Amino acid sequence: QVQLQESGPGLVKPSQTLSLTCTVSGGSITTNSYYWSWIRRPPGKGLEWIGYIAYSGSTYYSPSLKSRTSISRDTSKNQFTLQLRSVTPEDTAVYYCARDHRPVPVWGTGSWGQGTQVTVSS
Repeated sequence: QVQLQESGPGLVKPSQTLSLTCTVSGGSITTNSYYWSWIRRPPGKGLEWIGYIAYSGSTYYSPSLKSRTSISRDTSKNQFTLQLRSVTPEDTAVYYCARDHRPVPVWGTGSWGQGTQVTVSS
């Protein structure tokens, strides 16, 4: 059974870059037909999909975040990483990584990490 675990700093200062890593066990991130996504839930709001890196290594980002987002992977470590540049307090959220056959995962389906709180504050 695949498991995903997010890691990274819980506090980031405004204008800096938020960097999170998702470590995957029990399955390879290069396995055919899977999409590996980052999603976030700001306080008091719904889930917001950020983007994915596919099994092939191709990436796609939410248009609203595309200018500030990069998703990459390290196949030797079976990890994929989110970088969100020029953060503001509005980027404060619980950040999740997930695996699904669909490009945009649906809560309650596929496989999700537990989530990690990231606060943007000086």
